[in-house]
Amino acid sequence: MELEKRIIHKNENAGKAFSQITLDDDYNLPDYKPDLTKVIRERGKLHFDEIRINSGHILMKGVLRFQILYRTDLDGKKINYLKGEIPFQENLSIDGIEETDAVKVDGRIEDISVSVINSRKLSIRSLVEFHGVADRGSEEEILTGIKEENTCETERENLDILELVMDKKDTLRIRQELPLSSNKPNIEEILWNSVEPRGVDCYLEEGKIEVAGEALVQVLYASVEDGEHLQWFETTVPIKGSIECSSCTKEQICRIKTELSQVNIEITGDEDGEARVLLLELVMNLEISLWQEVQIEMLSDMYALDRQIQPEFKKTCFEKLMVKNEAKCRVFERAELEEEQEDILQVCMNETQLNIEQMTRTEDGILAEGILTVEILYITADDTMPLSAKKVYIPFHQMLEMPATGENVNICMDGSIDQLTTLLADNRSIDVKAVITLRLLALEQMEKQLITQIHEEELDVKALQQRPGLVGYIVREGDRLFGIAREHHTTVENIIEMNGLSSQQIRPGEKLLIVKTVM
Repeated sequence: MELEKRIIHKNENAGKAFSQITLDDDYNLPDYKPDLTKVIRERGKLHFDEIRINSGHILMKGVLRFQILYRTDLDGKKINYLKGEIPFQENLSIDGIEETDAVKVDGRIEDISVSVINSRKLSIRSLVEFHGVADRGSEEEILTGIKEENTCETERENLDILELVMDKKDTLRIRQELPLSSNKPNIEEILWNSVEPRGVDCYLEEGKIEVAGEALVQVLYASVEDGEHLQWFETTVPIKGSIECSSCTKEQICRIKTELSQVNIEITGDEDGEARVLLLELVMNLEISLWQEVQIEMLSDMYALDRQIQPEFKKTCFEKLMVKNEAKCRVFERAELEEEQEDILQVCMNETQLNIEQMTRTEDGILAEGILTVEILYITADDTMPLSAKKVYIPFHQMLEMPATGENVNICMDGSIDQLTTLLADNRSIDVKAVITLRLLALEQMEKQLITQIHEEELDVKALQQRPGLVGYIVREGDRLFGIAREHHTTVENIIEMNGLSSQQIRPGEKLLIVKTVM
């Protein structure tokens, strides 16, 4: 028997794992750095040097790169900075994963703190979370027909499913020169910088993926003319580019996660050789998953009247798009300074971190809850301590609509910051306003029985002759007409005709008259 099949590509989850570790180290200031009297700001970023799959686990090696902005008692220049690294090596155990599996590892700095041991030594401590997911590419053969179908009785089922088109990583690089405005003095040294994406969106075109948005660039620096007074520079840089993708079409379903993985800002000269230009280089990582919706008429069961046919089945799982949705969430918080903090003269820089902490299914959809962390650097009214910082934690929650359905749903949610403003309310408080975009992709997991093989044998004529030729049958819960016809060696059409039915729909308790068919 010659079978007609359709191959569907998909990803199967091979496992996931979570780990939490503490990284700590003592750091001595280099000889060329002035003594430290107070830490103003600290931050860290994880960098993976190696991610390797071994038998049953993922090996991760990398460094935690930290930066510290601090106060000194040096005459003429009271603010300085440090950079350093803490190496790490960690294993995530996932039973059964193989070297050929695709692995996605995310690292998140839950907390980083700096303690001053003395003016030349610091203690750095950070709590880090690692999440690992292993996916395995697979192919499913779906039986769609047989060459001699007219000799068999067949049952068909319509499948509306997602087929995986692409699952890969790519990068977008941006390089741009940023000249200082005319009212800004020349740059002597960059003390602190921040580059954050705003309103980045990805959309599909024929044969490519378009990326559009902007990056907010903020730089705190010491000037050549007056190193004692701090200067800061702020601008926006367009993020725009295309990722070539030959199999991409506008109709496909996508989930594209973007992340700034590398940021480099250097001082360079203008046409006159003066240090008035910043050279910005960005590398944005993209995790791209594309699916297409396909409709397949599948052979779900079969038998024959002139021979014995026994299909073999296996259970498998397909995905179906339930909903793709997004919502805007607006948050507001008035941040009050601590009692010991210096008064605010002017806000100069803001840095943000968005964390979706929890997703809860409700009758109305998915309730997303999280924290927006805003780190504010500001100029103080105290010349002895010209710079200070305030950290603000803003909780948020947002409902995203999703149809009510079974529990077997894969929910993916990503968030980004579209807008952020910090306005000075008075010299002790700051109003923080932000607009957050939350994107929801919900995929329903459907378990199906697929025919894998068909065994054929000669008809057992003797057993067939012993069956009654006419049967009265009362429909039971869960019965379907195809199964009743196969059990009593007849066809669906014969039962419909014999009982004057208008369709294949039958109800429990319904009485049927069935006549055995003899070839």
